[in-house]
Amino acid sequence: MNAPDPTADRRTVPAGPGQSPAPDAPAAPETADDRRAVTGKRRIAFAAYADEARMPGLLVLLRSLALSDPAVCEDFLVLHPGLPDSAFDAARRLHPRLVPRPGEGPLDVFRVTGYDTVVALTTGTVVLGPLAPLLALRTGVAAVPSGGLAVIQLRDVTDPVLAASARGDRAAVHRALTDDGLLVPLASRYDVPAGHPHDDTPVPGSTVVLRFGEVEGEDCGAVEREGAAPAPSVSAAPARAARERYELDDEAFRAAYCALPGAKHPDLLLHIALPFPDGGHAPVDLVRQVAEVHRQQGRYDEAVALLAPAVADRPDLPRCHETLGTSLMALSRYEEAETHLLLATVSPDFAARAYGQLARLAWLLGRTEDARDYALEGLDADPADANCHAWYVRTRSGTVPASAGAHDGAGEQLAHVALFADGQENAGDKVLPEAVRMCFGPDTGPARWHERSVHRLVDEPGLEELNARRGIVVGGGGLFLPDTAPNGNSGWQWNIPDDVLARITAPLAVFAVGYNVFDGQRYRRERFAASLRALVEKSAFFGLRNQGSVERVRELLPEDLRDRVRYQPCPTTVARHLDPGLDGPAGADDRDETVLVNCAYDRAGLRFGHDYGHFLAETAAAVRAIGERAEVRYAAHMPADEKFVHDLRREHGIALPVEPLYLFSNDRIRRLYRRTRLVIGMRGHAGMIPFGCGTPIISLVSHPKLAYFLSDLERPEWGLSVHDRSLGARLAERAADVLDHHRAAVADVHGRQERLWSVTRANLAELQHLFGLPDPFAEEAAPHVPGPRNAAPARGLHLPDTRAK
Repeated sequence: MNAPDPTADRRTVPAGPGQSPAPDAPAAPETADDRRAVTGKRRIAFAAYADEARMPGLLVLLRSLALSDPAVCEDFLVLHPGLPDSAFDAARRLHPRLVPRPGEGPLDVFRVTGYDTVVALTTGTVVLGPLAPLLALRTGVAAVPSGGLAVIQLRDVTDPVLAASARGDRAAVHRALTDDGLLVPLASRYDVPAGHPHDDTPVPGSTVVLRFGEVEGEDCGAVEREGAAPAPSVSAAPARAARERYELDDEAFRAAYCALPGAKHPDLLLHIALPFPDGGHAPVDLVRQVAEVHRQQGRYDEAVALLAPAVADRPDLPRCHETLGTSLMALSRYEEAETHLLLATVSPDFAARAYGQLARLAWLLGRTEDARDYALEGLDADPADANCHAWYVRTRSGTVPASAGAHDGAGEQLAHVALFADGQENAGDKVLPEAVRMCFGPDTGPARWHERSVHRLVDEPGLEELNARRGIVVGGGGLFLPDTAPNGNSGWQWNIPDDVLARITAPLAVFAVGYNVFDGQRYRRERFAASLRALVEKSAFFGLRNQGSVERVRELLPEDLRDRVRYQPCPTTVARHLDPGLDGPAGADDRDETVLVNCAYDRAGLRFGHDYGHFLAETAAAVRAIGERAEVRYAAHMPADEKFVHDLRREHGIALPVEPLYLFSNDRIRRLYRRTRLVIGMRGHAGMIPFGCGTPIISLVSHPKLAYFLSDLERPEWGLSVHDRSLGARLAERAADVLDHHRAAVADVHGRQERLWSVTRANLAELQHLFGLPDPFAEEAAPHVPGPRNAAPARGLHLPDTRAK
């Protein structure tokens, strides 16, 4: 089944000028990758109705929202009675994600499309405190009786509510919400009415939303209780003073927002701070903040354009030099980057961090001794700096692989370009390169393979080393990702300029690489798309690890190159066929009575949105239930993954023993996953590695790649979105089913694996011919290769909740 299209239901309000494009519209050169249909992430918006008379109030509302909750920036829907597009110019200057839509009245908020949660406000309100807690609400329609604010979960809205809202009957809407049990009471601080000017009672300090009439003498709320008694009044004199704080002109508003302390939403900061006033000089710290946002969002050239003139002849700005140096490094302007990072080391506050970046820069350029020296200087500045320690360990004498450029047997080697994790890095990135090599034979060591980190610049000596080999294998892993070790040469993780790529003469195979862009992640496609075209043209084999990646990459290629992109499963998913020691009976007799859980926290905002608290509470309930059947242990692929264990203990009183996979050998990782009964994992390789070892899995989907993998297996039901409203109950139910029918579950894993092995065997036969290698699996029967498939079944991951409302 496919997930329901949120733009195609019966709550229809016509799209108007300025409305957001449909999810499938062609992407702009820079766009936020939208895969909500795959990950199940909620789409949230604020909304208000505004006609011409209400427009001044809308401006006050937008200013108060930004100044009172500067770290929140969701779409803001403005429902309007057909106003011209120019009527929203002033509002657009205040908010970067304004979405005007024609509507007949305030109650049309119950019938908007394309969103999951709408926070309905009135233009007579001002925001005095944070609204972020409202964005975490998940059920019903939350409101203060007789108030103007409502938090609407559109999936819960029933037909009687829709009918009443279509008639514009506010009292009937309230009756329908009450009759259907949808009303969720909100604390009164979220809707405090401004009263009559008879005394000087101050506005309560706990007030979050203060409500006036939208126009003179009127109070129009989204939800109003019929016959409700007046709420306690607040004197209009202090309330009026509170409102006047937000009756600002544009320049005063810009200055007030930029001067706020603490976290600011990057979209809001860019929108409000830029452009800097002509002829004036913006504070250098503000310039750095804006440049840092550009850097974090992948606009490295814009970060450089802002900071370079700001720090000219200013060696006394180490923090700015650090941001500038890091941005220049991301553009592959390494000499300039080194200069500015050295300037950043003069400050004790930034020295260790800057030396860590310098160590990485030197290592990228093959200057291993310089990298080690920089790491040591960073440790002198801060002996506890983990990044400098990692670079020192990686580059110290005896730990750096010797160059095989002059090796007598270079012509018999394959070059392997990949991400090679070491130290306490991601356990999946340790297992993966070895799995790739096992596809070509049992010898995975340096005699057979020339190792080349994907992040190191391919310069002239590097090109010579690659061309000296009998072939080049790039992959696997999610290398098509713009912000892990960014470089200006390719726009993805392989740091190779186009002109160097064009001079590769050894046969080139891209093997089991993934398109790893996160749901909601922004990136610029021009450099990546150009490099991708050159890579596909140069490659003799181009295989991606799931059909979702195949489809996404084909979208970026001209039509004549699309058919060259094919499916090659991640080799970790067929580990039983590569390592006979992992094979075994389908029963549970040789397994431990354990269930392993894994979570991931890199780019947590993109993974969880506003739903982390919900996810934690739901998984806590599931862990308790599963713990009655088996011992639940935690599998940490990285040290940062252990945040889940700490949060679970602090918030819900549950303590889990930890298996630190980042400290384990590859064999020990595989043995652990082979001996457990079930793995519940959020990282891609917390699903693929145990699956490859023959162990049942349940994926916690916070990234599209997990759904893509399950779609390839034709088992979307093995995944649950981290945003699923009933995550805890559904996870416990599915885990119980696996444990109750474990032999059948393992047999199903083995059966799913056969198709992946068939595809892999067929691809390897072609690659072995390409590289002139013998077939290490020649004794096996010829594989059956199924026909091509597409990624459409991935949408079936998120099914509607069919339980009675």
